[in-house]
Amino acid sequence: MRLGDPTLDQLRIFLSVVEHGSFGGAARATNRAVSAISYGIAQLEAQLAVSLFEREGSRKPVLTEAGEGLLAEARSVTDRVDALLAKTRSLHAGLESDLGLVLDVMLPGEVTARVLGEFRRMFPTVALKLNIEGLGAVAECLLDDRAQVAIGGPVIGDHPSLERQHIGGVELLPVAAPDHPLAAKSIAPGESRKHLQLVLADRSDLTQGREFSVLSPLTWRLGDLSAKHSLLKEGLGWGNMPRAMVADDLKEGRLVELDLPEKPGDHYPLSALWRRDDRLGPAASWLIDAFRDGLAD
Repeated sequence: MRLGDPTLDQLRIFLSVVEHGSFGGAARATNRAVSAISYGIAQLEAQLAVSLFEREGSRKPVLTEAGEGLLAEARSVTDRVDALLAKTRSLHAGLESDLGLVLDVMLPGEVTARVLGEFRRMFPTVALKLNIEGLGAVAECLLDDRAQVAIGGPVIGDHPSLERQHIGGVELLPVAAPDHPLAAKSIAPGESRKHLQLVLADRSDLTQGREFSVLSPLTWRLGDLSAKHSLLKEGLGWGNMPRAMVADDLKEGRLVELDLPEKPGDHYPLSALWRRDDRLGPAASWLIDAFRDGLAD
């Protein structure tokens, strides 16, 4: 049996009859004559070689078994077409069709989740590609054209190919498990150099060989901030962490803030970054403003 090709309009008529419960209701909703609705359904049934509605024994059209089976597919087709049209309208309005975003691992997770949740509601047609990186790897994603906008730290300085806009920062503080030797109340200068320091590793070539707040020659270098967090709680070393990430641990005694003479904790500034040869669209600009507001809360 050779089936025909149903039109989008026929599918929309079918869904309208289901939604409004009658041919008359569909006619009123679509501003058409009832005869046009009946004709559209008849044509769709002819194309698919099935009956979609039981027309006998009820004043209201009732879906047949075939109609029930095809309903979800019809909705899926019209939803995809609606998404296509929405994205096309957005492109004509200057909105990005997709956007690469890279975030510094130091950015508080609560801020990230809140901003990205709102982004999906505000820009449902923009396909967001997200990466989480640390240190110089954030800027490297921009320079390699793997992202169009970034929220990153200060480690690469003023790269000539990047624009930078300060948007806030996070507080870093040195912490360790409560039974760690550096957790004592009085620590002599230089004592921190005698103990293993857990350090976030930089996986980029931009800042290869540079050290950031590293005091001890004894280091474990970790590419994952959550792994560093776990090792700190196990008492395997000391290191700097964002205050927001360890706030509950400090409150419940799983970690303590270290009072080291060198004061290695610091304010970690965060900036929006993008390539100077790239023009930010409305979605990217919205993200920058949203992260600034999130860090200010």
